[in-house]
Amino acid sequence: MAMQLLKDRILKDGKVIDNDILKVDLFVNHQIDTKLLDEVGEYLARHFEGVTKILTIETSGIAFACATAYHTNYAPVVFAKKSSSRILDSKNLYQTDVTSYTKGIVSKVSVDKRFLSKEDRVLIVDDFLATGSAVLGLMDLCNQAGATIVGAGIVIEKGFQPGRKILEAEGLKVVSAAIVDRFENGKVIFKD
Repeated sequence: MAMQLLKDRILKDGKVIDNDILKVDLFVNHQIDTKLLDEVGEYLARHFEGVTKILTIETSGIAFACATAYHTNYAPVVFAKKSSSRILDSKNLYQTDVTSYTKGIVSKVSVDKRFLSKEDRVLIVDDFLATGSAVLGLMDLCNQAGATIVGAGIVIEKGFQPGRKILEAEGLKVVSAAIVDRFENGKVIFKD
């Protein structure tokens, strides 16, 4: 039930690196195909109801979170910041650690407490799902706020990695626009 438009674009312009990483910078996370962005946002939004906030992590998830928000009756988008700033008051932040699969680093991410509350019904949106670390970190921020998590909307899932199983074991609904089953000789094979 994944999006054929996204799958076709991955096959046309995606690049597999070391049979481990899918490079989609031509249309997802460096340069963004805005028609595809809108279609993915609509696809993700239709699977969730009652969303009052969309939460993502900077930077690649922001555009897809905004597109999804447009299709959820304009729910505000909140993004967890990866870096500290003089305008952030550390006493008024929800914070957690997130490991980046592609960068291999741990980042402390934070959200100002004004932007997440126990009244919120949060949809988490991210560009990739591999090990689930980013989504688990965002779930932790929601839990700190007492917010209800309605699910996770993912642009591209690496189905051969444990992310979905880990998140579903936590009781999270996961919807992905495209699920990669495996990389085979530098080619992308999708899960049907």
